[in-house]
Amino acid sequence: MYLKMKKTTFFNAFFATLISLAFSVNTCAAKKIQDCEQSEQSRIAHSQCLDRKIDAIDRELQTWINNQTFVLEELAQTTGRHSSLEMFRRSQRNFTTYRENNCRWQYLYVLPNVDAAPAYKKCYILLSRNRIKELSQINNSK
Repeated sequence: MYLKMKKTTFFNAFFATLISLAFSVNTCAAKKIQDCEQSEQSRIAHSQCLDRKIDAIDRELQTWINNQTFVLEELAQTTGRHSSLEMFRRSQRNFTTYRENNCRWQYLYVLPNVDAAPAYKKCYILLSRNRIKELSQINNSK
């Protein structure tokens, strides 16, 4: 039992390190909304740039979600308690709903201005970035 727990702890640490390394370069570029704010860009190019940032941050967020789910599944298998896993899944669903609603009201507030869509996308990126930071801190505190 001790050996299995030690292997699991090692694997979790290794997995977290691998995630951090994989995203260290791409994350910095993907997270900077200011990269899309160049004055010479057309509105279409600006929107497409924000879309690329959203795609990148969605991939990174999903990786952190998968990592936390894996850790909680391992814990559930070891202890027989599934409550933390189920609560994490619920919190993730709630986060997705919150992000959608929070960014949507900002979009609606800015309408009919052409800056409505970029406002939504910037909100989406910022909230996703905060969720990634939260999940990474939880993982690093173990």
